[in-house]
Amino acid sequence: MKTKLINLKAFKNFFQKSSSSGIILLFCVVISLLLANSPLSKDFSNLLQTELGFEVSGIMLRYPIILWVNDGLMAIFFLLVGLEIKREVVEGELSSFKQASLPVLAAIGGVAVPALIYHAFNHADVTTVHGWGVPMATDIAFALGILSLLGDKVPTGLKIFLAALAIVDDLIAIMVIAIFYSGDLEWMYLGFAAGIFALQMIFNRLGLLNILWYVIPGLFMWYFIHHSGIHATIAGVLTAITLPTNATDRESPLEKLEHFLSTPVNFVVMPIFAIANTNITFQGGMVEGLATNMGLGIVLGLFVGKPIGIVLMSWLSVKLKLGQLPEGADWFHILGLGFLAGIGFTMSIFIALLSYKLESYQIEAKFAILIGSVLSGLMGYMLLSFYNKKQSRKAAAVK
Repeated sequence: MKTKLINLKAFKNFFQKSSSSGIILLFCVVISLLLANSPLSKDFSNLLQTELGFEVSGIMLRYPIILWVNDGLMAIFFLLVGLEIKREVVEGELSSFKQASLPVLAAIGGVAVPALIYHAFNHADVTTVHGWGVPMATDIAFALGILSLLGDKVPTGLKIFLAALAIVDDLIAIMVIAIFYSGDLEWMYLGFAAGIFALQMIFNRLGLLNILWYVIPGLFMWYFIHHSGIHATIAGVLTAITLPTNATDRESPLEKLEHFLSTPVNFVVMPIFAIANTNITFQGGMVEGLATNMGLGIVLGLFVGKPIGIVLMSWLSVKLKLGQLPEGADWFHILGLGFLAGIGFTMSIFIALLSYKLESYQIEAKFAILIGSVLSGLMGYMLLSFYNKKQSRKAAAVK
């Protein structure tokens, strides 16, 4: 009972930070768009390309600011995501088959259908076909942020379900990035990274509880993975896997690091990423670009594919008795949640930067992601708000 109360407290803290950071992310998006469409636009772009770094023992670490953001800061973000996933698997919403089946299957549907929609539009175009991963992602901070605006008007179980679904969605996104969005492999560097990962696992087996035994090797792993051809952010996930944890009420090293990183990631790392990567300069023809195969694939993937995939797989899960709906929720709630999961935003932009090499495609993709995410967020909020008012009127009529 005590462990369950602690798990609920951990979720409450996670939800509160994620929802409030969603509001800050929205503010940063507006700031970035204003900068990109102001006289400061060129200076801002030049700033992002400014190289920063240093040399350590003959190893040169000097990269543009935008790379430090997308490969460095995002590795910290994925470290936190990895910690959340491992905690949920060990002691949370993914710790048993019955608990995990509904959000896991819903997440799979919410990933597969958008990818199929995108592929249907772009399978014949070699320049855009690789972007099928863009509409797969769900932005945890934004989705929970919008849901939080409804307060107690939606069942608590629905919030937990969305958080678990988004975590599984992130896990799938991590696997997709590692497998499909990495360059040619440099086996020597990959071998060094594998050796460090094995060392971290040994530290875990030896019962070493100091977080530094895992974080310091993780920094070296980041460097080797960065040069191996696999995207460097994977180092964060691999390091998270090795952190010791437990299912008791005693705070583990994993939970300590998760609590330490939660605030800076939600309120520093993600806002910086949003400012650096949402700098869309509105140009003529950009709206028309939404009607291209790439634009349609992204917008429809997020706005249509996400809710269809999530509702369909949730329905199959319940019908096959593999899972059950969250307490107090019905199918209209799941539909509204499905639309909220279509807010891909930061994760979708991140994958778009890996998918499209030409800057013009990246800009068009960002705009399509922005439109698809805004439409999804508005639709999800309006549906859930309308349904709550309808239920309230019905309850008042019964009284």
